[in-house]
Amino acid sequence: MSAPRETYHRIAANLATVMHGQELAIRRLLAAFASAGHVLLEDYPGTGKTTLAKALARSIGAAFKRVQFTPDLLPSDILGVSVFDPREQSFRFHEGPIFTHILLADEINRASPRTQSALLEAMAESQVSVDGVSTRLPDLFFVIATQNPVEFRGTYPLPEAQMDRFALQFGLGYVDPAQEVAILTDQAERHPLEALTGCVTLEEVLALRRAVRGVRVSDEIKRYAVDLVRATRTAPGVQLGASPRATLALVGAAQALALFDGQAFASPDHVQELAVPVIAHRLALDPQARFSGATSVSVVEEIVKTVPVPA
Repeated sequence: MSAPRETYHRIAANLATVMHGQELAIRRLLAAFASAGHVLLEDYPGTGKTTLAKALARSIGAAFKRVQFTPDLLPSDILGVSVFDPREQSFRFHEGPIFTHILLADEINRASPRTQSALLEAMAESQVSVDGVSTRLPDLFFVIATQNPVEFRGTYPLPEAQMDRFALQFGLGYVDPAQEVAILTDQAERHPLEALTGCVTLEEVLALRRAVRGVRVSDEIKRYAVDLVRATRTAPGVQLGASPRATLALVGAAQALALFDGQAFASPDHVQELAVPVIAHRLALDPQARFSGATSVSVVEEIVKTVPVPA
């Protein structure tokens, strides 16, 4: 087993000690993380979204910051602010919580569009611009945002530009009864998160990301990914299709899955596995399609069925 693949398995095993029955969610989370993408978790309250983010940070010994998004949150509360120092007669920049390795943007859709947009530059370019000065973020910068699908009062839906910054969107879902009993047992005395320790170093995580970029992607797989994404732009009922950023995220995450599975190259199976979590949240359907019962997920699933698979 190669060292980068072993790094993945150690992280996944560490997360599994806290997140019972969430193997698929862990696999998707680490696919985005290893391919330098960001994740939007949308699921019901209490399913473990925050716990998953904290567990990942503890597993790799990374700096972790949590921002609770509220309607009165300002961009400066996230990015930082320049404060005048009378003794030095100059402004000094005080870094906000965005200057970290892993940022949990909790209930991101509760903040105003102005505050939501403060994350756009950071997520796309790994830098922050305040008062005309750009400051780089850490090399290992990863955003996990959460939102609840059933609470709409006092929320601001994320705009298309913001959704496009997330490599993957998925949920955790409810676990089966046996696993829920195991959760109760584990938390009888204390939360298992308290006992979780780092299992890899930041250097090993950066080596994992470099290894993912080195996974071979054939021209046929590249064209397959492009065809899937392009098909969303002409699909019936789709008002706004996926952008080239979706193609980049799809191929990058497929490379990560190939590495996780011990393969030297990405396969059509990896692309198909990721099509819905990578593409669906980027689509905007027209009102008539929504009223007829169509969803972004069903559109992508139909495209996966119809686009020819490379031999």
